[in-house]
Amino acid sequence: MNSKAQVLIGIGSNLPWAGKTSVDIVRDALQALRVHARSGFRASSLYRTTPVDCPPGSEHFINAAAAFEAHQDLTPEKLLTEVKALERTFGRGGSWQRNAPRPLDVDVLTFGSETRASNEFILPHPRATQRAFVLVPLNQIVPDLVWPGKTTTIRELLAMLDTDEVIEKLE
Repeated sequence: MNSKAQVLIGIGSNLPWAGKTSVDIVRDALQALRVHARSGFRASSLYRTTPVDCPPGSEHFINAAAAFEAHQDLTPEKLLTEVKALERTFGRGGSWQRNAPRPLDVDVLTFGSETRASNEFILPHPRATQRAFVLVPLNQIVPDLVWPGKTTTIRELLAMLDTDEVIEKLE
């Protein structure tokens, strides 16, 4: 494993859990992810975003992103296992519906130049570059990073995005 793998993570919440608001949950998740960073952990601000492709009546999300250099022994699969465990810690059950409301959703967006294509795991994340709620926080922390498999930076991808998403920076 390349010890210099740049990892990008997307985080979202739109349901409270165990007395915590979505803001609290996203902050706690960002803190929990720091253990996987060899160095350079960067977290975006928190953003309130409109739901995308969610069931009618879904609440707004709180979204953020993190970027870090992975520990040498961290693999994409190990990180996926860890983020799924983190989701369960914050009340996400084993059965889920895509885009349904949830206390915590953590996506491994990229892991260096690694690629995966299975039913369980696709790297880079297949829809991330089509979503402002992912690109806006990433643009805050790694605007000049070139998306794996593309020749465009996060900043350029965001500038090209045509969306009606409403995104409000919270902090």
